[in-house]
Amino acid sequence: MTDQTPLSFPTAIGTSTPTSMTLMGHDIASELLGNMGFSDLCLWLMTGARPDAGQVRVFDAVMVALADHGLTPIAIASRLTYYSAPDSIQGALAAGLLGGGSRYLGVTEDTGRFLAAALADGTPTDDAGYDALASKAVGAARDQHRLVPGLGHPVHKDGDPRTPVVIRIADEAGYRGPHLRLFEAVGRVHPAILNRTLPLNGAGVCGAALADIGVPVELLRGAVLIARCAGLLGHLREEMTRPLGESIYLAVDRHAEYRPEQS
Repeated sequence: MTDQTPLSFPTAIGTSTPTSMTLMGHDIASELLGNMGFSDLCLWLMTGARPDAGQVRVFDAVMVALADHGLTPIAIASRLTYYSAPDSIQGALAAGLLGGGSRYLGVTEDTGRFLAAALADGTPTDDAGYDALASKAVGAARDQHRLVPGLGHPVHKDGDPRTPVVIRIADEAGYRGPHLRLFEAVGRVHPAILNRTLPLNGAGVCGAALADIGVPVELLRGAVLIARCAGLLGHLREEMTRPLGESIYLAVDRHAEYRPEQS
């Protein structure tokens, strides 16, 4: 017996007809173009709800904070790929984005997940409650020999300059919520638990801020990639005018040493 049920692949994101294009239930040409900014659209697509001005302001701040960190391995990968295949801008951009993981760009997601897991049993009502919850979460990480995501920075040893600004902007926008408050509490309580004082880093505070404006923790790394895409395009624009890719390649090639393994 043959199943005669017609195939169906439902989506509420977008569709097209010969005369129109629709996104999230609205006509792109007549309703969205000129009336919605890109950050508004990103948040709408990631959360499924139209954002307000406060959410957009926090999102914009996070995008700027995470756009570029200099000649990181991610940027170098993009530049080297462009040097190797200048006809493939998409390949060069993808090479950098694919490098986003646990060491680079992953801290934002890791911090958001860490905070969300701690908040799963309930949201404190005051600073004392947040301190107690942070102490429990940091202590558990210590006992399990895990790093506390969002703590420490290889350059900004005495404080990441982005962190207080993101917190201030979130507060002004009305979105200094439970994730940010718990993250701040981690900053207060960890020295007594870990026996050292580490700065709250910008990647971590961005994860907390994104979670407070409603971005699901499962999509936090994707949000970071949106920001880093802009930074990588900047590197590729510079690579086209002031190239470094060839110099990086030749520096490695000329200093490579062949050391066969003993079999």
